[in-house]
Amino acid sequence: MNRISILIISAICSLMCIFVADASDNVAYKDKNVRITLVTDGLARLEYSPSGNFVDDPSFVAVNRDYPEVKYSVKDKKNMVTISTGIMKIEYKKTGAFDKNNLKISSMRGVTPAFIWKPGDSQKGNLGGTLRTLDRMNGSKFDGRDEVPMPDGLLATDGWTLIDDSSNFLFDDSDWAWVKKRSDNSDSQDWYFLAYGDNYKKALKDFTILSGKVPLPPRYAFGYWWSRYYAYSDAELRNLIKSFQNYNIPLDVLVIDMDWHNTDEGRGGWTGYTWNDRLFPDYRKLLNHIKDNDLKVTLNLHPADGVAAYETQYADVAKDMGIDPASKKTVEWLASDKKFMNSMFNRVFHPYEKDGVDFWWLDWQQWPEDKAVAGLNNTWWLNYCFFTDMERNSKKRPMLYHRWGGLGNHRYQIGFSGDSHITWESLDYQPYFNSTASNVLYGYWSHDLGGHQSGEIIPEMYIRWMQFGALSPVMRTHSTKSSTLNKEPWVFSHDDMDVLVKTIKQRYEMVPYIYTMARKCYDDGISLCRPMYYDYPTASAAYDRKNDYMFGDNILVSPITNPMSGESSSHNVWLPEGNDWWELHTGTLLNGGQNIERYFSLDEYPIYIKAGSILPSYPANPQNLNNNAEPIQVNIYPGSNSGSFVMYEDNGDDQNYVSQNATTTLGYQRTGNTLDVKISPAVGSYADKPSERKYSVKVISSAVPTAVTVNGKKTDFIYDGNDLSLIVNLGEISTAKGADIQIAYSSDAQTVGTDGAAGRMRRAGKAVSDLRRNDAGVVLSDDMGILERTPLDITYRPAQLNEILNTFNACYESIPAVLEKMNVNPERTTRFKSVANPALR
Repeated sequence: MNRISILIISAICSLMCIFVADASDNVAYKDKNVRITLVTDGLARLEYSPSGNFVDDPSFVAVNRDYPEVKYSVKDKKNMVTISTGIMKIEYKKTGAFDKNNLKISSMRGVTPAFIWKPGDSQKGNLGGTLRTLDRMNGSKFDGRDEVPMPDGLLATDGWTLIDDSSNFLFDDSDWAWVKKRSDNSDSQDWYFLAYGDNYKKALKDFTILSGKVPLPPRYAFGYWWSRYYAYSDAELRNLIKSFQNYNIPLDVLVIDMDWHNTDEGRGGWTGYTWNDRLFPDYRKLLNHIKDNDLKVTLNLHPADGVAAYETQYADVAKDMGIDPASKKTVEWLASDKKFMNSMFNRVFHPYEKDGVDFWWLDWQQWPEDKAVAGLNNTWWLNYCFFTDMERNSKKRPMLYHRWGGLGNHRYQIGFSGDSHITWESLDYQPYFNSTASNVLYGYWSHDLGGHQSGEIIPEMYIRWMQFGALSPVMRTHSTKSSTLNKEPWVFSHDDMDVLVKTIKQRYEMVPYIYTMARKCYDDGISLCRPMYYDYPTASAAYDRKNDYMFGDNILVSPITNPMSGESSSHNVWLPEGNDWWELHTGTLLNGGQNIERYFSLDEYPIYIKAGSILPSYPANPQNLNNNAEPIQVNIYPGSNSGSFVMYEDNGDDQNYVSQNATTTLGYQRTGNTLDVKISPAVGSYADKPSERKYSVKVISSAVPTAVTVNGKKTDFIYDGNDLSLIVNLGEISTAKGADIQIAYSSDAQTVGTDGAAGRMRRAGKAVSDLRRNDAGVVLSDDMGILERTPLDITYRPAQLNEILNTFNACYESIPAVLEKMNVNPERTTRFKSVANPALR
C-alpha cells in the first residue's frame, strides 16, 4: 500500500469515526464560541457564547450535566461539522451564533414523521403541556367566558421540539443549591433540541436524563384524601375519622385547610402560623390521634404576608432576620432570601413536622415573581424549596402539594389544580387536562373532585367525578367553604353512597398496579395517566379523542362526562386495534380496532383492560396503605396464550426506593387444556419486606376447571358466579420461593361468558331488586326468580354452569314477555327494562 492510500484511509477515518463519547460530557463539537453536546441520541445541547464561557452549572430545567454514553459519528470539515446519531443529523457551518443560515437538524431514515428544522421554524402540531391552575375555570374557560389556551409541552406531531434555556436561572454549588443568575450576556444561546418522530415515550425519557426523574410519591399518596375548606374543630375531625371507620371507607390523607391557624384580624388572616386554640385546644394531641389512626396529615399554607408580630414564632424569626422583635415590624416574605427561608423552616415548619405534620399544602396565589430576583417564578421556587428541604432533612419520602410552576417542576411532583366550577364542563375538561400534563412530566395532578365552587352538588355528577378520580393520579375531594357542599359518602342516598364507597374501594384494590406504574414513571418518565397517542401514535383517533387515556400500560379509560338519559349513559368507545379488550364492569370481551356504542348505569364505568393482562390487586379491602404485607390477588384477563406483569414494591415511605425495592414477576402460560400460573420469587429487598404473604389467583370469565394444584398439591377452588371467575386461595406463601399453580380444564375452551354474561346477570338482578323495592307485594314469576338468582345458582352448582347460563340467557332475552306475563305496569316495565338491558330503553 502506497503512502497516498494510507493518507486517504487515515483522512476518511478521522472524518467518519464512530465512537462512544466520554459519558462525562458527550461533547461532539467545540470551538471558541460554540459547543454541541449529545445528551442522548435524540437530545442535543447547542451552546453559543460570545465570551467563550460555557455553562456547566445546572439550570432550573437542565439539572443533570453527566450523560450516558451516546453512539454518534462526526464529519469535521473546515467550514462544516456534521454530527449524526441513529435519530438525527446536525449540520453546523461554523459561523458563530446559530441561525437559519448556519444550522440545520434533520431526521435520520426510519424516523417518522421525517423533519428538517432550522432556527426560526415554528412547530405546527404541539400537543400541549399544562396550566398553572384551574382556579375559576369552568371547563377550559375562565369564569365560563374566555377560552384559556393550553401552553406548549415537550411533544409535537412535528417530531421535534426546541427548548430555549438561554435566560433561565442556574443553581449554585452550595450545600442547599440556591438560585443564581447567568453571568453571560443576552446574546448567548443555550438550546436543547429534542428529536423523536412519533416515539413520544422515548422523548420523555430523554428529557428526564437532562432534567431529572419524576420522584416516586409515598404509597399513601395513592389512597383517598379527604379535604374540605371548612372550620373543622378537633372534635369534628375526630368524629370524621370515626365515621370513615364506621362506614368501612378507606382513608389515607386528612387535609386541614387554612382554619388550622388563626384567621381573624389582629391574630391572623389569609397567612398564619399559629394554631387556632379555639378550635384546637391542644393540636399535638389531635396530630397524635391522627397518627394513631394510621392517617397522614397536611396543612394549608398561604405564606405571602410573611410573619406578623402576633405569630408565636415571630420573635425567633425576627431575630434571625436582624429585626428587633420590640418593633413588631412584619418579617416580609422573600423566598429568594436563603437566610429567611432557613429561618422559616427551622422556626416554623420543622417544629410542626416533628409534631406530626407529614407534608405541606402550598397555596401561593399572590405576586407571580420574587420581589428581589427579577423573573424568579414564586410558584416554581417555592416548590423547589419545600420539596428539597424535606429531601434534605427527613428520612421520609418528600412530597409536595402545590401548583405547576413551569418546566422542571416535575421534580416536585404533586399538584392541586385549584378552584374549578362545579359543572359538567369542568368534569369534561379534567381527563384531558390530566393526561396532557404528562407531556411536561407533571403526571400527578390532584383535582377538587366534584368541583370546588359556583354550583351545587348533583349526585350523578359527583359520582361520575369520583369514578374519574379513582382512575386519576390522586383521589381527593375538596370544596369551598359552604354548608351545602357536603361530599361525605354517608350524606347521600343509600344507592349513591353504595356506588361512592365501591368507587373508593376500587381505587384501593388497584394500588399494586398503580404503584407499579408510578415506579415506571420514575424510571421512564411515562405518567400514570397518559394520552392515547403515546401507545397509538399513527391512529388519528388517539389525537381526536382527547378525553380517553391509558391508565398505566394495561388499562384504557373513556370517562363519562355528561348526564345520563334515563337509567344509563350511552357512550361511544374507541378500542384501539392490536389486541382485544375486557370491559371491566360487564365482563365483555370486545375486539380491538372499532368504535362501539356501550351503555353504563351509574354504578358502571368505561374501563377496558387489555386481553392477556395480569393485574395485581389488594382483595382484602385495606383501610389504608400503611401495610407492606397486604394480601395480593393475581387477576388474569385471558387473551393470548401467555402474559406477565412485573409487580413493584418498596417500603412505601422512605427515600431508599431507588435501590431498595423488590419486583415479583407474575405470569401465565396456556397450553392445550391447562393454564399454568407462576408467582416468581421476589427479587430485591427493602425495609419491612414481608417474608411471607397471602396470595390468591383470579381468572376472569373462566370455565369451571376439573382440577387445581398448587406446587404440585391438589387444592380446592372457589367459583364465583357473580363475575364467572375462578378463585384459588394460596394462603401464606414464601416471597422468596413463590408458587406454581396449575389449572386443568376439560377442554382447551378455558373461557365462558365473554359476551358479557356477568354484566347481564348483575343488571338483571339489580332490576329485580329495584322492582321488589318499589312494589313490596309483587310476586315473582319463575323466570323473574331466575333473572335474580342466577349468580348464586352458579356459585352453588358450578358443575352445571353452562346449563344455568343457557336458562338465564333465555329468560333475559324474554324480559318484555316476562314483564307482560306478570302484569307489571307500564312505568315500572320501562324502568325494569332500562335497568336490566339499557339497549331496550
